[in-house]
Amino acid sequence: MKTHHYIFLTAALFVVVFYDQEMGLNLGILGIVYAVLTWFKTPERNKTRTFLILFVTSILSGLAFAWYRDFPSLLAVVSSLLLLGYRSRNRKLKILFLIPVFIINSATAIFRFFSFDEWLPKKNVSGVWQKTLAFILIPLLFISIFFGIYSAGSDHFAALFTDYELDINIWQVLSLSVLGFFIAFNYWNYAVERFIYKKNYLLDDDFQDDHKTAKATYSFLDLDAERTSGVISFFCLNILLVFFIITYNYEQFYEVSKTPVQLSEETHERVNAVIMSIVMAVLVIMFYFKSGFNFDPKAKLMKTLARIWIILNAILVISAALKNYEYILTYGFTYKRLGVFAFLLLALVGLALTLIKIQKRKRNAFLFNAMTWYFYGTILACSYVNWGGIITSQNMKRKDFVVNYHVEQINFSERGLLKYADEKNDLQLKKKVLVKVKEEKSKPFLSKILYYETLKD
Repeated sequence: MKTHHYIFLTAALFVVVFYDQEMGLNLGILGIVYAVLTWFKTPERNKTRTFLILFVTSILSGLAFAWYRDFPSLLAVVSSLLLLGYRSRNRKLKILFLIPVFIINSATAIFRFFSFDEWLPKKNVSGVWQKTLAFILIPLLFISIFFGIYSAGSDHFAALFTDYELDINIWQVLSLSVLGFFIAFNYWNYAVERFIYKKNYLLDDDFQDDHKTAKATYSFLDLDAERTSGVISFFCLNILLVFFIITYNYEQFYEVSKTPVQLSEETHERVNAVIMSIVMAVLVIMFYFKSGFNFDPKAKLMKTLARIWIILNAILVISAALKNYEYILTYGFTYKRLGVFAFLLLALVGLALTLIKIQKRKRNAFLFNAMTWYFYGTILACSYVNWGGIITSQNMKRKDFVVNYHVEQINFSERGLLKYADEKNDLQLKKKVLVKVKEEKSKPFLSKILYYETLKD
């Protein structure tokens, strides 16, 4: 199939699966169809290991959305398909360029649409497209235009057609057609501007040979002054961080117990401070270890101090994680408390990558390229796992289990709540949960959430 076939096919499928439907199983099906068609459209030379992984994650993301239909799974479907389509066309273009390419194509879609020679066939050997255009589309266009003119000029003429009721929402079909075509057109026929290809080298992980010589970064600082500045900065920051770790742990583990509300606020404030500290730590290292300065043979002391600082920051992250774990043991699981673990884990990954950057003499772009994939992995983990079910199943073991909170605030907790209702013989809770399950099961097929289909009425 040609590009225009993919565009019209997926645009039509979009209308079919979303007409008179809520978002649910339909988007999961559409995502899987997009992934499979991308596989067939992709040239063999572009089917790299990264592409194969993205193909699998796109299929799994489509299944996850069909199963859960929540924001994480929606984010997983969108990001997986965008990455898959991007990699199917560009093996070597850096993944960070995906966002500007997406924005530019969305903004220029209307102009690229009228460049028919670039996406419509110039010659159809079989004649099917030519006959369709000549015998159906063009006459239909003229008939529609003159029908509007004649209907405006004669009420009796208009009445011949308006007296018949057609059970189709024309405006919905039209809106879905436009949206479906817009998505399909930008997915299958996106363009990468030439200047992006020219700037691709700026995001390489490794330095080029002509940058592997030690030289000053700034004209107002010579190499010795810059090196000494780094040694003084990292030495002082290490001393400062040691004292901060001591006071931070004392406040967390040895101060007098406080109310749950105070403890919650202080825990989140301290975690935010830790994450901000890690971000600033990485930025400081990026400030000093850039360009040819990575290859300065006299910068061994500064590198040692930087490594120590990374290790101390890792200790700070572990301290925050231990306090969050203690907080969970005391007051139970919530989305925010699990989210804290996710952020702290990403912080540790960032520190590890920063250490690799120093050891392997990588460019600053290496950190952004690598962290992009780890953020994507985090999105997948959030979408594939029923965290609401885990939260409910763990909190059910507690004596202070708050039923209403898990009914109203925790998603996909129904299986655990039904089990809890049976154990406690709570008929009111069981009825409340089953009413919600019945409502979800009564939705049209393409609007269903498969998770609820696995629950018994």
